[in-house]
Formats: sequence, structure tokens, C-alpha cells
Amino acid sequence: MNEFNEALFKTKVDNIFIQIHTAITTDNLDDIKHFLSNELYLQLNNYLNNLKSKNQRQIYDEINVKNTYIKEKKKLADRTRITVNVIARYMDYIIDINNNNKIISGQDTKRIEKIYTLVFEKKLATKELGLVRKCPNCGASLNINASGKCPFCKTTFNLVDYDYILVEINKN
Repeated sequence: MNEFNEALFKTKVDNIFIQIHTAITTDNLDDIKHFLSNELYLQLNNYLNNLKSKNQRQIYDEINVKNTYIKEKKKLADRTRITVNVIARYMDYIIDINNNNKIISGQDTKRIEKIYTLVFEKKLATKELGLVRKCPNCGASLNINASGKCPFCKTTFNLVDYDYILVEINKN
């Protein structure tokens, strides 16, 4: 089994964090679904559907990760859990889609800094993945860090069977 590489894991966390916020902004969770537990995916999807029902969109602009650090790494009965804090800076606002994208909350001129706690879990029986893998359906090469969908057959790569997935995200 591969040894845990903290620097590589933190880079992965930063990438996933930014992709999640981009997916929320673009109202498209398809490319990040493979990074998330089913429960977290449903939670984010419900949030987006709630915004859509009010003709609103959440915008995260000029997002960057200032710092990422591992708070805790714990072995459970059947999986490993890693809790990470991410300090991020961004503009955070909600727009009214039916009213010329008028800002109804937040600001689009001032960046804020927030601390998030992210919880990742990995089954003990899995192995680390590299950057490129094969589609389980058609065999095409996949870059699972860019998208979990095969560009050819549109099959979603199920990362839960291979690597860490995000099971929880909270603003502190």
C-alpha cells in the first residue's frame, strides 16, 4: 500500500474545494459528483434546487485557498477519516436571475476570508490512485482530478471504491 503523502493530499483538497465552489457557481455538480459521498452530493443538489426555485444563484468569485492543514487523521473500523481545515478567500454573493442578476445578498466587491472544515473518508481496502485512470465502461483514459465523467461515454467514475471522498463540508 502507498504511504500517505500529506503534501499531495493537501493539493487534492485545495483542488476539490475550488471545484466544489465553481460547480455551485455554475450550477453544475456533474463534474464533482465522484469526489463526494452520496449524502453530500444530495445536500448540495438540494441547496442548488432551492436557489433555482427562487430564481437565484450562489456566486463564489475570485476564490483561492490561503492555507490548508490537517486537523486529524483517524483510523476507524473500516475506513480512514481525515479532517482538514481550509482557509479560503473569495467574494460571496447571491444574485436574482430574473432581475438582471441583481445582487440580493453578499458583496461582489470585497473578498471575505472563511475557514472550512472538510472531512474525507477512504475505505481501508482501497489503494491510492494516480492522476489518470481508465473508464470502467469504455476503457478511455480519465483525469479524475479534472472531471469524474468519461468524455466519450459519459460514465461517472466511482471514486468511493478507490480513494478519499468528501463526506462533510462546513463553514466555521
